[in-house]
Amino acid sequence: MANILGIGIDVVDIERFKESLDRTPGLITRVFTPAESKLKIASLAARFAAKEALAKALNAKTSFNWQEAEIVSESTGKPIFTFSGEMAKRLVGHNVHLTLSHDAGIASAMVIVEVA
Repeated sequence: MANILGIGIDVVDIERFKESLDRTPGLITRVFTPAESKLKIASLAARFAAKEALAKALNAKTSFNWQEAEIVSESTGKPIFTFSGEMAKRLVGHNVHLTLSHDAGIASAMVIVEVA
């Protein structure tokens, strides 16, 4: 039986997020991997929400390397996290569940982290 370590949710206004990226161009390379940074703005906003939700689920008040948590799509289209570096070490033995959505100018994500 698995135990839930944490749950996180985040919502992003897509237009406001685009304005933030326009104002702070370095934000895209700080937050997103090269593969992620090629996506359309709605998908970027949803991935930003996912990484924020992950930080909340992990109660990551200290350092959190955004690039170590990449969101990719399985062949079915289901989004999943792939972890590298310290994040991968931290999450050994954990299952991370992710759901993304974007509609009507809003992107959202929910993350559940459980200890397997």
